[in-house]
Amino acid sequence: MAVTRSIILFALAGLAEIGGGYLMWIWLRADRPVWVGLLGGLILVLYGVLPTFQPTTLDFGKVYAAYGGVFIGLSLVWGWAVDGVRPDAPSLWGAGIALLGAGIIVYWPR
Repeated sequence: MAVTRSIILFALAGLAEIGGGYLMWIWLRADRPVWVGLLGGLILVLYGVLPTFQPTTLDFGKVYAAYGGVFIGLSLVWGWAVDGVRPDAPSLWGAGIALLGAGIIVYWPR
């Protein structure tokens, strides 16, 4: 159960960071209304809070290092789902390696 909760928290934090960042991106680059940027900022605050709910056995460095791998994978999924840019083979390999590294950092028995 703890592993499932941890994975869900990583996914939610990733979606909050990418979603919030995307709203900031389109606000500034696609000339969207200011409320789009403000909503993006609020969602980015949520991203900052979510990792604190990871198990207390994980320190800040491990959580954020592992989250980097999750961010890489979710960014490619977001780009494909939202922008229609399908990841190429090197991107998929790199994301797979990053996710493997994230799993080792967080879930390797100590």
